[in-house]
Amino acid sequence: RPVLGVWRLGDWSGYLLPPAIALAALTAVWEAWTRFADVPTYVVPSPMKVLERLFGDLGFFMGHAATTLQTAAIGFAIGSAIAIGLATLMAHSRFLERSLLPIAIFVRITPLIVWALMFVVWFGFGFLPKVLIVVLITFFPIMTNALTGLRSVNPGALDFFRSVRASRTEVLLKLRLPSSLPYLFAAFRTAVPLSVIGAFVGELFLGNRGLGSVIFVAHSNLDMATTFSAILVLAFIGISLTVLTNLLERRVLLWHESFIAS
Repeated sequence: RPVLGVWRLGDWSGYLLPPAIALAALTAVWEAWTRFADVPTYVVPSPMKVLERLFGDLGFFMGHAATTLQTAAIGFAIGSAIAIGLATLMAHSRFLERSLLPIAIFVRITPLIVWALMFVVWFGFGFLPKVLIVVLITFFPIMTNALTGLRSVNPGALDFFRSVRASRTEVLLKLRLPSSLPYLFAAFRTAVPLSVIGAFVGELFLGNRGLGSVIFVAHSNLDMATTFSAILVLAFIGISLTVLTNLLERRVLLWHESFIAS
């Protein structure tokens, strides 16, 4: 187990070895199937052809990956700020909760394609509509978890703050926000991969840059090696961001019982 937030080599191997073995086995089966079944490249390329395409033009894929990552990061940051702000307002007012929550649910259940089409009409094909799609796909899980966390405070601690006449701001900053951190990180673990999906969807319909546009153009041309290469980079971004979120959670929540007991 980690000591003072630092992982030993054995911890890393235990964390990474099982999925690495599963991925290697899957890749071997995929390679054998495409070779022995003589599957055409325009249907399913072999892993070797995908890797040749990826590393043969790595700068091309990294440039588009940077665009996707930028869109996902900015949209996630804006969505998180809006979600936590709304959750804070609703945590202090049942009237605001009853007023704002139905609107948030309506926004959430409307398909992303509908929003994408409307954003094209309202904002064109620039950077803004892609960011807004990421905001829409990420803010709801963060808002609901933040609202639950802000209200899940220890009653004794809340009574103590009230007994010393602490202001609402002091209660929020010193009690409610720290208590909500486990709920927020649980939401972040869901919202971070969703931000990458949102960026991909936005680029698929609205952009000429990013991995989404690469996949769209390559698939239209039956260039499956490029399609699979872009998908591989997209998956790497999502997995890396999820792992970083988990590591940050362990550093921030060392005091929480879920990590003390592990």
